Amino acid sequence: MTSSAADHRQRTSPDEDVSRRLLDSAAMLSYDPATEVDWEAPLPPELYGLNPEWSTLYGTPLWDQMTEEQRVALTRHEVCSIMSTGIWFEMILQQMVLRDQYVKDPANPEFQFALTEIADECRHSIMFARACEKMGVPAYFPRRGTVELGRMFKTVASAEVAYGGILVAEEVLDVMQRDWMRGEKVLPIVRTTSKIHVVEESRHMKFARQEIRERMAGAGAARRHTSSIAVAAGAYFIIKNLVNHGVYAAVGLDTERALDEVRRNEHHKAMVRSSCAHLMDFLAQSGLLTKPAIAIYKRVNML
Repeated sequence: MTSSAADHRQRTSPDEDVSRRLLDSAAMLSYDPATEVDWEAPLPPELYGLNPEWSTLYGTPLWDQMTEEQRVALTRHEVCSIMSTGIWFEMILQQMVLRDQYVKDPANPEFQFALTEIADECRHSIMFARACEKMGVPAYFPRRGTVELGRMFKTVASAEVAYGGILVAEEVLDVMQRDWMRGEKVLPIVRTTSKIHVVEESRHMKFARQEIRERMAGAGAARRHTSSIAVAAGAYFIIKNLVNHGVYAAVGLDTERALDEVRRNEHHKAMVRSSCAHLMDFLAQSGLLTKPAIAIYKRVNML
């Protein structure tokens, strides 16, 4: 290794190394949903919006009583609710990342990958919006209180809290969508959009993890305690709003009965916990899994 190369290596931070690798990955493997998704293909009436096992009512007495048409319709409304929540959070994410990179060196790989991530998120949001429109499902929004909390979160969250919130949303969706993209009973439009999201979000998750490691290096006990609660609170509202309560009435179900069975659905709780296992391991390693945070995660079955 030459002297200049060695000097450059010493000047390069771990964060820059990760960002440079992610930029190279994005250059080699990225998708354009406008051309990758067959938007004109008809939707086979027998195919689900997501794997039935991921439905909030799967495994309940109510699911057993539903017609097959209702089950298909419910999963389509559920996946569109999840996509709509994804759009909502991607808009929060973009603002937090832009604020974090404000007036930073544009030659830095971290800055360039941050803008690459934002470009990806813009395409993902449009992709999800078109998929919901194709399935004929109206937009679902979080409850008003959550919308206002999200407005506050995107304004004040910074450092590990911002990137922790980003990681929570991306990790939970990643596990679900890895199943959906392989689901033989799932609509092709959902399988393809899930594949695109999984591939590109894997880079975003690596970026968020590295940012959290950098920000938490040397953090004191008080900061770890406060940040862990803030990240867990963000996770709570993301999980609570993934599936809008309106999906049940939309397919002809009694909303109160449906919600009661969802609350008692141990199968779905186990599915959520399994999707969060890797996330919880990382948060623990980063010092962001304190006792108060654990209590919050347990309330939404993430632990």
